[in-house]
Amino acid sequence: MSTRRKFTRLAGALSLGAILATLAIGCGQIKRGEYVDGSATMYCDDGFRQILQEEIEVFEYQYPESAIIPYYVDEQTAMDSLLADKTQLIVSTHELTKDQIDYIKDKFRRIVRQRCIAVDAVAMIVNKDNPVSQLTMDDIKGIMQGKISKWNQLAVPDDATIKLVFDNQGSSTVSFMREKFLGKDGKISDNPNAFAQKDNAEVFDIVKKDKNAIGIISVSWLGSDLTEAKNVPVDKRMEDYAVENDTIATNLTTEVKILKVANPVEENDYSLAGYMPYQAYIYSGEYPLFRKVYMISTATGSSVLNSFYQFCGGFIGQKIISKTGILPYKMSARLVNLQ
Repeated sequence: MSTRRKFTRLAGALSLGAILATLAIGCGQIKRGEYVDGSATMYCDDGFRQILQEEIEVFEYQYPESAIIPYYVDEQTAMDSLLADKTQLIVSTHELTKDQIDYIKDKFRRIVRQRCIAVDAVAMIVNKDNPVSQLTMDDIKGIMQGKISKWNQLAVPDDATIKLVFDNQGSSTVSFMREKFLGKDGKISDNPNAFAQKDNAEVFDIVKKDKNAIGIISVSWLGSDLTEAKNVPVDKRMEDYAVENDTIATNLTTEVKILKVANPVEENDYSLAGYMPYQAYIYSGEYPLFRKVYMISTATGSSVLNSFYQFCGGFIGQKIISKTGILPYKMSARLVNLQ
């Protein structure tokens, strides 16, 4: 039996009143036509695959006559697909420019809606046996530029070469790091010790096996709470998502070592204190490698994609994001149970 059919049978056990009550928590009174049946495709940067998979699974459970078919691609492909009207919904770390919005309006007669749904952190990860526990922003810049190429340049008694591992040239993670440390026209591939992989999962796997690798990865791949949640039936997860409480920082994986990052600048008295990419430190700005995540829609109001767009920005959609390790845009974080 397909997963969607299972969801349909489970959904039948829920009363209409229960569904409406759940929605009322985050979205207020349901408007006519707000949630629409049907199926449609969307494109998402692979860095946010973990988030989107859970959003879709819960959305389809709650609305069993709806289906969202995702394609996980690099960010540029997602943006190009939207501009070519091959899809009407994407997840990206960049908003559309005014010129792009005007182009879509004039070419396809579509209205652009875009909202920030989360604030993500880019994490630096190493093998559990690697003795390094913290990097400064200058260290990261040196590694990116290839000026720091040996572990002994980071006060580690090892002259092995540092292998910089990232997902692919077109990803939002690579774009963010390139713009931050190399300038708009810089290329990580110019570093002879940098190695591109197909996706974030491959970056994670290489770091688990290679003591000399440093991985660049979205922190949403590192939250263990969402992984553990997958062992819980979707109806039980729905009960948790519907509870109105504070967002809490999730537990992060212990399969790799997640490095603290320090940003000694005048604003913090040039402090060398390093911070982990926990939600509270993303919220406060003390963890310096963060960027906004946008959902961009050109779908009509009476479409399933617009329904999904509204869902992801609502209470339950934002609560799901809180389970991934990154910061939901509409919820603040409190620091609890961090180790």
